[in-house]
Amino acid sequence: MTAISSAESTAPRRIAIITDAWHPQVNGVVNTLTHTGRELRQRGHEVLYVTPEGLHTLPCPTYPEIRLSLWPGRAIRRRLEDFRPTAIHIATEGPLGAAARRYCLRRRYAFTTSFHTQFPEYLRARAPVPLSWSYAWLRRFHRPAAQTMVPTESQRERLRTWGFERLIVWSRGVDGALFGRVPAHDYGLPRPIFLNVGRVAVEKNIEAFLDLDLPGSKVVIGDGPDLPRLRSRYPAVHFPGRKLGRDLAAHVAGADVFVFPSRTDTFGLVLLEAMACGLPVAAYPVTGPLDVVDRDRTGILDEDLRAAAVGAMRLRRADCVAHAARYSWASCTDTFLSNLTAMRPQHV
Repeated sequence: MTAISSAESTAPRRIAIITDAWHPQVNGVVNTLTHTGRELRQRGHEVLYVTPEGLHTLPCPTYPEIRLSLWPGRAIRRRLEDFRPTAIHIATEGPLGAAARRYCLRRRYAFTTSFHTQFPEYLRARAPVPLSWSYAWLRRFHRPAAQTMVPTESQRERLRTWGFERLIVWSRGVDGALFGRVPAHDYGLPRPIFLNVGRVAVEKNIEAFLDLDLPGSKVVIGDGPDLPRLRSRYPAVHFPGRKLGRDLAAHVAGADVFVFPSRTDTFGLVLLEAMACGLPVAAYPVTGPLDVVDRDRTGILDEDLRAAAVGAMRLRRADCVAHAARYSWASCTDTFLSNLTAMRPQHV
C-alpha cells in the first residue's frame, strides 16, 4: 500500500469510485461524489463510477429511493478489470461496496473507503438494534482500507472511540457559483422565515424544529417517507417539496434562518449552502454543526433549539457568506487525491 505522492496526484490517473448511493437520489453522499468527480475530470483524471445503474436492484426497506444491487460481484469485477484503475475508492458500505471490498481483498489490491453516514443511529431510530452491533460491523468493513476518509475532525474522534483506525479528514465544499448567486425566492409568507432543507425522515429529527414556538413562518424543503405524515400533522408549516439547482438556491436565499435539528449527520452540506446564501444557522452542538458552523458568528449551537433559532436572527448575513466561501470543491478534491492509495502497475 503506497500513498499517492504530490507529484502523482497531479498526473492523470484512473480512479474508480464505488457507491451504492447515486442519482436520482439527492443527498450529501451523491453531491459529494458528483462534485469530486467533476473536479477530477477537469484536471484530466479518468473517473469510473460503479453504481447501481444497469444492475438488478430492489428498494431498500424504509428508503425506497435507494436501490440495493443484487449479486453485483460479477459486474464489479468486469467493470474494474475493463477500466484498469490506478486507485480504488469505496464510498459506501452497501452491496456494491461490499463486493468491491471482496474484489480488492482477494487480489490484495490497496483501496480507500469513506464514512459518510451514521447508519447505526439511523437504524436505531427505526429498530431496537444496539449501536455496538452496527458499529462492530462497520468497523470490520473499514478495517482493511489503507485509509478511511471522514468529513470532520469530530467525526474522526467519535469513530476512534468505536475502535476505527487509519482515519483521515476529507472535508466538503459548496458550489459558490450557485448558492448566493441566485435571486431570492419570494415566499409571500410572514417573516422571519425559518427554513430546513433535507430528507424528510425520522433520523433528521425534523419534528424538533416543527414543534418550536417561533415567530413568522416555518418552511421545510425536501422529500421523504415522513412527508405525508408531517404535512398532515403540521398544517401551518409550508412544505414546498423537493427543490434542485437554481430553484433550491433561490428558495434557500429567500429565508432568514436555517434550522438544522439533526443529531446524526456527519457533516451537513446544507449548512454550507445555507451560509453561502447568507443564512445564519441554528442547530444542536453535535457532530456536523460543531465543525461547520463558526459558533456565535455564523450560527448559534444550543441544546435549546428555540433559543438558537431566535439568537441566530441577530447574526450578520455577510459573515455567513464569508465563512462558507472558505469551503470549495476544488480544495475538497485536493484532499481526496492526496488521501488516495495507489495501486501500482503490477497490481492492475
